[in-house]
Amino acid sequence: MNKGLARTSVILILSAALLIILVVLNLALGSINIPVNEIESILLLGTSTNPIFENIVLKTRLPQTIVALGAGMALGVAGLLMQTLFRNPLAGPSVLGISSGSSLGVAFVMLFTGNLLGFSFTSLGLWGDLAVVAASMIGAAGVLVIILIISHRIGGTLSVLIIGVMIGYLSSSLVSLLKFYSPEEDIHNYVIWGLGSFNRLAPSRAGMFGLVTIIPSLLAVVLSKPLNLLALGDRYATNLGLPIKRARFMIIAGSGFLTAVVTSFCGPIIFIGVAVPHLAKLLSRTSNHFFLILNACLLGAATSLLCNLIARLPGIEHELPINSVTAFIGAPVVIWVIYKRRMENRLE
Repeated sequence: MNKGLARTSVILILSAALLIILVVLNLALGSINIPVNEIESILLLGTSTNPIFENIVLKTRLPQTIVALGAGMALGVAGLLMQTLFRNPLAGPSVLGISSGSSLGVAFVMLFTGNLLGFSFTSLGLWGDLAVVAASMIGAAGVLVIILIISHRIGGTLSVLIIGVMIGYLSSSLVSLLKFYSPEEDIHNYVIWGLGSFNRLAPSRAGMFGLVTIIPSLLAVVLSKPLNLLALGDRYATNLGLPIKRARFMIIAGSGFLTAVVTSFCGPIIFIGVAVPHLAKLLSRTSNHFFLILNACLLGAATSLLCNLIARLPGIEHELPINSVTAFIGAPVVIWVIYKRRMENRLE
């Protein structure tokens, strides 16, 4: 085993260990601290000496942990795919306008139909939540279909990027108009949705969310070879026999699906998809996307769990909006990575 592969393997093992520790901490810490042996008994044996502990773990913390883990993994992988495809260090899951399309769908349900029908969907309880999720999925899927059609017919990475950004601006403009003509209560509900949260899903739906985010994130390793070739440049990849249009289509579809699912159920989570790929590249010190994707999965999940833990630390009266924490952690990471790379380039 060469030195580079050994280092990458060690980093993956350490990232996995960190992820396990953060999973345990997310289950143990909060407004009520639960001993680790109680958590072990609840998860493995299904029993606990304290029914309150069992209720907190199974109905609140475990679903929230699964959602945070799946969302972080999906966003980390989606961000890596976008940064490689567009060869842009600031590209993220939202660069194609999919998050904006999802936000527009939610704004249509919360703001426009509220005015049209005379009541707020958020007052309908479960049915209102389902309407919000459905509208978010439809908005995200609509933008994704447009981007995929453009990618297939027009081609050109820069063209796809520009059109995606323009769709984002158009969606934001329409949302602003809806806000202007909406009552304060509906605007408040929409703003709360936009702050992001990992605790919106019931235990049964949290498990399904975990399946549709974790499994596709791990399956993204099948795109590692096309990504390795695209990282060398389109012309070089074409000379090596890579079908550029098909590879671009698959990468956009994979990233778009992951982004759409997370945004629909958790809201537009920021910075994780931008910061995690930089962190994965810095720690792995490899250009092989097989290892980068695996590390992005682990580090994305770990980062998301860390943000979730900070958002509900003991001593905080109310749970903080998740985006306020992700920005606080993600921005310094990106700045630090860029600074470190610049210093390394100077030394070389």
